[in-house]
Amino acid sequence: MGARETSVFAVEEIRVEGASPAIASEVGRALSASRGTSLLAVDLAESHAAVVALPTIAAARFDRAFPHTLAVTVVAERPVAVIRQGADAFVVSARGRIIRSAKRGALPSLPRIWVPRSVGALALGTTVTDDVRTAVTAISPLAGRRFPSRVVSVAATPDELTLRLRSGLEIRLGDTANVELKLLVARRVIPRLQPGSRYLDVSVPDRPVGGAQ
Repeated sequence: MGARETSVFAVEEIRVEGASPAIASEVGRALSASRGTSLLAVDLAESHAAVVALPTIAAARFDRAFPHTLAVTVVAERPVAVIRQGADAFVVSARGRIIRSAKRGALPSLPRIWVPRSVGALALGTTVTDDVRTAVTAISPLAGRRFPSRVVSVAATPDELTLRLRSGLEIRLGDTANVELKLLVARRVIPRLQPGSRYLDVSVPDRPVGGAQ
C-alpha cells in the first residue's frame, strides 16, 4: 500500500516499442499524465484506452518494468491508401481507419481512393464504411507485395471493384469475394496480355479475360 502512494516506484520513463520515433512520441504524450505516478497505481486499462484511441495505433500491450519504467509495446496501423475528398487527403489503414491527413501529392506509392463530398466529412480515428471500405478491402492485400505495375487508384461500387494501374491497365475484380485469389490471378496473367490490352477481368478467377476496350 505504501508503494502505491510514495515515489519509490514513480514512473520516470515511458518506453515505447514497435513503432517509429514519431508514433512513439505520440504514445508518450498520451501517457504523460502517468509520469510521477507510482507504477502500482497506474491504471493500465485507462492507459490502454488512451493509446488505442490514437489514430495511428491498432493495438497496445503494457508492462510495469520496475522500478521506474512503464513499458508499452504497440502495433501501428498499416497504411494502404490515400483517400482524396476534394482538396483534402487522408491516409487510411488496412482496417479502414483514417490514420492522418496528408498533403496533396504526398505518399505517391500509395493508391488513391476518390470519395465524393456526399459521403460526409472524414475525421481522424474514424473507420470508413460502405463503398470506401470496399475499396480499402480490395487494395489491402497488395500492401507490401510486388505487382506488375503500381496501383494508382481504386474505384468501388456495391457490385464492382476496379483497380487502375500506372501502366493504364484496368483490373476488374467484380465483387469482394475471393479478392486475394483474383489479385493472384491478375499478377500472373498481366505479363501474358497482348500488347495494347486496356483491361483484365478476373471477376471469375478461373476464366480471366483481357481486351483492348
